[in-house]
Amino acid sequence: MDFDLTEEQAAFRDIVRRWVNAELPKDLMRKLEADEENYPFPIWEKLKEQGFFGIGIPEEYGGLGGDVIMQMIFAREMARTAGGLLWVWGLTSFGGAKLLTVAGTEEQRQKWLPQMAAGNLRVSLSMTEPGGGTDVLGAMQTFADKVDGGWLINGAKMWTTGAKAADKLLLLARSDRQAEKKHHGLTAFFVDAKAPGITSTLLPKLGMRGMGSCSVIYDNVFVPDSDVLGEPHQAWKAMLPSLNNERIMVGAQCLGSIDGILEDALDYMKQRQAFGRPIGQFQILQHYAADIATSQKLVELLLYNVAWMQAKGLPCGNEANMLKMVATERAVEAADLGIQIMGGMGYSTETDMQRYWRDLRILRMTPISNEMVRNTIAENLGLPRSF
Repeated sequence: MDFDLTEEQAAFRDIVRRWVNAELPKDLMRKLEADEENYPFPIWEKLKEQGFFGIGIPEEYGGLGGDVIMQMIFAREMARTAGGLLWVWGLTSFGGAKLLTVAGTEEQRQKWLPQMAAGNLRVSLSMTEPGGGTDVLGAMQTFADKVDGGWLINGAKMWTTGAKAADKLLLLARSDRQAEKKHHGLTAFFVDAKAPGITSTLLPKLGMRGMGSCSVIYDNVFVPDSDVLGEPHQAWKAMLPSLNNERIMVGAQCLGSIDGILEDALDYMKQRQAFGRPIGQFQILQHYAADIATSQKLVELLLYNVAWMQAKGLPCGNEANMLKMVATERAVEAADLGIQIMGGMGYSTETDMQRYWRDLRILRMTPISNEMVRNTIAENLGLPRSF
């Protein structure tokens, strides 16, 4: 039983940590996160210049190679300062590239993966329906109808993060209206984000602001056959292998954020004076710091275990769900304790604690609610389905 990173992994972590400290400091992240109207292009350009979009993309497609563990290491280090702005990297590298690698044809991989690795192609995920949420399949009202040379898309999506700045929208639509089961008859499309008939509207929200989540209307949008990912009507089956990676990404964001939360809390406890002494001497605040550190270790162990299982090709769906549930709840709790430790300054937009809390709170509901995660875990224990 070995919980240590390999020499290569540890060296990579140290390189990324130094780069994040130099190029993505927290004061810059606060500034970019607060500007909801504008996509954080400065972060994109820094990532592109360093070549980090190639992490996890095979070398034969212009990437840097590396498995999900290397992606997890990078995501953790970036999230320590960036919080939810991690998804500037994650949507394209961890989302779009993963599904394209799994479900795309060789021609599609040759066409798009080198562009992603080079940082020349931005991807947004257009999955959630206005009435859907966790029930994305049952609520699917975005339809794709076959026409000469391609498909016509009609419908609407919500929470398509980064849509206004995207080059491609990874869209899930119902292509067979007669399918007997809700996870049948779905097709994935790699849609030109600037195609005629697409209208994106910014959705103001509590956290994850700088990423610019949008509602997207598809009005007779033509998508050529060449932009269908995988087999028509079989998208859900093709997407399943990528779901564990999505939960690993969420776990890495949570762990990196806890790293940043603990870092800020300890610094503040050492310098802030009250009642004639540093507040770090107060027992109750020490308990809060101990609780945050314990959550950090718990999430770290879960994350490393699930990423290791995924990298080995072992079944880890249940473990990935447990990671998602525990990581999101412990991270939100850690940020809340961080605010309590810092008092009014923790609530101030001059510090990062409130930003961590706002960016993390959504993760208890997405990409799947923690209530649904618990249902799935219980079902995997042999209990009857509750939904």
